[in-house]
Amino acid sequence: MSEYLFYAIIIILVADFGLERFLALLNIKHSKIQLPQILSDIYNPEKYNQQQDYFRTNTKFGMISSTFSFLVTLGMYAFGGFGWLDNALQLIVANETLRSLVFFGIIFIVNDIISIPFDWYDTFVIEERFGFNKVTSKIFIFDKLKRYLLTIIIGGGLLYAIMSIYNASESYFWIIAWSVVTVFSLFMSMFYSELIVPLFNKQTPLPEGELRTEIEKFAQKVDFKLKNIFVIDGSKRSTKANAYFTGFGPKKRIVLYDTLMDKMTTDEIVSVLAHEIGHYKHKHTLKNMLVSLPSTLLLFYLLGLILKSDALAQALGGSVASFHLNVLAFGIIYSPVSMLLDLATNKLSRKYEYQADNFAAKHGFGTQLISGLKKLSATSLSNLMPHPLYVFFHYSHPTLYQRIMNISNCKL
Repeated sequence: MSEYLFYAIIIILVADFGLERFLALLNIKHSKIQLPQILSDIYNPEKYNQQQDYFRTNTKFGMISSTFSFLVTLGMYAFGGFGWLDNALQLIVANETLRSLVFFGIIFIVNDIISIPFDWYDTFVIEERFGFNKVTSKIFIFDKLKRYLLTIIIGGGLLYAIMSIYNASESYFWIIAWSVVTVFSLFMSMFYSELIVPLFNKQTPLPEGELRTEIEKFAQKVDFKLKNIFVIDGSKRSTKANAYFTGFGPKKRIVLYDTLMDKMTTDEIVSVLAHEIGHYKHKHTLKNMLVSLPSTLLLFYLLGLILKSDALAQALGGSVASFHLNVLAFGIIYSPVSMLLDLATNKLSRKYEYQADNFAAKHGFGTQLISGLKKLSATSLSNLMPHPLYVFFHYSHPTLYQRIMNISNCKL
């Protein structure tokens, strides 16, 4: 049985890698086709050549880094590297829970060390070359250290809680662990901007002035109770612009990147926020959470069934079932199911984006939203012509062309 599971794991790894390479090549080829007339004003010829260069550089570099990561991962699975590590830790760490924590900790650290040269090159060579990077060596290092700390505290703590639940109640592990993860996810959704974001960025209330007045005027018009409007120092790391809506109830807040305020007019910024308010009005955040609950429950249910399987551990080179080896093996075997769920989630997300765009358009901000989206694409050198199959697999948002056509056809 373990032999069949071993081959299944290898086949899934190779198939996933092959699919991603195929999609990337399709995307590169499709990006060369002529732009529709409605997108022709986003880039001048010189800027468009720069965008094409940026897109291909990123895609090719991504293929190199992912190929390296794939070969390392494949080697660990194919040659029993994870089983060897488990056997070595059994001689050093007697407590099974602690051994699992050390096991995952070692994998995380080694994987991160391997990724550092690629992250460094991406930040200080590619992003620097195209004028996006604002990260200094000091920020890069301290960001890494902060992420290590968060991984140890939050990731380690959550992992310890899940293992403790399994040790205390194998029969009801799936439902208890699911409940804990759900509560934790809800907590993070509400308090992420208050607890995590300040570790990396400074958030300040949007000062009084024309922009705040117009935002509050629109919020009042659509009966959206809004007190928390913040500006985040995104320019600390990149010239790219963004805005997002986060939280629930009294904890909801709108966050504007300072780079967004530098590049867009007041009406364009209000149109982007109208889109975000549209998500809230359509209850997209709540719906996404409700949709995710059954899939997470399924994951924990299936995981609970196989945690005692010696065959899964042996497929990775171990001898008997262990929490960490079985979780690793399960993660690969479950990935086809996860991919199907992700496809469904992305399709639903794209539908929600159309609805949010329509909300802004129906309140008189369609033209401004189109011009704002064009500016966001231009300033980030976005690929305007992704391949439809690549969009199907990877995009949680419709393409810019699709969004513009939808907004243009929206009836007031």
